[in-house]
Amino acid sequence: MNILVINGHPDPSPDRLTSALATAYGEGARAAGHQVKRIDIGALDFAVMRRAIEFETEPGEDAIIDARAAILAARHILFVYPLWLGGPPALLKAFMEQVARHAFALDAGPHGLPAGKLKGRSARVIVTMGMPALAYQLWFKAHGVKAFNGGILAIAGVKPIATTYFGGIGSARRGDLVERARRLGERGQ
Repeated sequence: MNILVINGHPDPSPDRLTSALATAYGEGARAAGHQVKRIDIGALDFAVMRRAIEFETEPGEDAIIDARAAILAARHILFVYPLWLGGPPALLKAFMEQVARHAFALDAGPHGLPAGKLKGRSARVIVTMGMPALAYQLWFKAHGVKAFNGGILAIAGVKPIATTYFGGIGSARRGDLVERARRLGERGQ
């Protein structure tokens, strides 16, 4: 299976936990015989859209054109990102806006409802956070992650979407979390 690993942390440093999780997932997937491609959002150079008209035009940046090709080639996509202000970092959302431009992810469907164009792909979303994951899910209702999963991925036709929360992040747990990500990669989930 072709798997695309997207590290959504704006800091491209390999020292970041999200980078370690993305690496471990990719290694596990390769060990299981999957083809893996990786995108590190923080290492890309692309503009942030500021006007609605931009969404109707083709992207010009090579990084976005290459990312679109990688998404089309993938059957499964891993998104791994830190929780910032209750949701994904702004740069990850800006990346997804650039990728989705010019009807890449959505078309007009019946009755004016959007029709997803990325059907046939599944996703795993791994979210890291300092607070306990259960607190984020119960107290804060995981609204930011639900908005990313539903308002970006599901509406584009990606399903199923599995979400893994790694909360209470600390250096003592890092090795454990990296190993969990590796196992998910081995299973292609």
